[in-house]
Amino acid sequence: MKGIADTGFIVAFGNRGDHHHEWALNIAKILTEPLLTCEAVLAESAFHLGSSSYVLNLMEEEMIRLAFDVPRNLEQLVELARRYEDRKPDLADLCVIRMSEMYPRHTVLTVDESDFRVFRRNKRETIPILCPPRTR
Repeated sequence: MKGIADTGFIVAFGNRGDHHHEWALNIAKILTEPLLTCEAVLAESAFHLGSSSYVLNLMEEEMIRLAFDVPRNLEQLVELARRYEDRKPDLADLCVIRMSEMYPRHTVLTVDESDFRVFRRNKRETIPILCPPRTR
């Protein structure tokens, strides 16, 4: 599976008490290559998990890999921020949307289904996402 890791996936994977932990573990079992991500996602994940070393360890073990450069994508990020201003996306969301444009064969792994069902890549294409099953 080729994927782009959003913050929620990394946090769910790293926190045994997270509601989506089992889902994240099951996804990790089927990964065939490192998940791509960005520095904003790493920073958010480290904050929510309370551990920079844990997140860096995921990189060391090649579960996740940085594959994004904000300065090189600044123009597109500004455009996305303007387009979705009403939803108040954070930098990590904008980077993940842009990464989905850059890596169209990768699925975004996220727990943020409500936003990623609205966000579009290349202005009108749906973003392929994989989310935890909905609970009743």
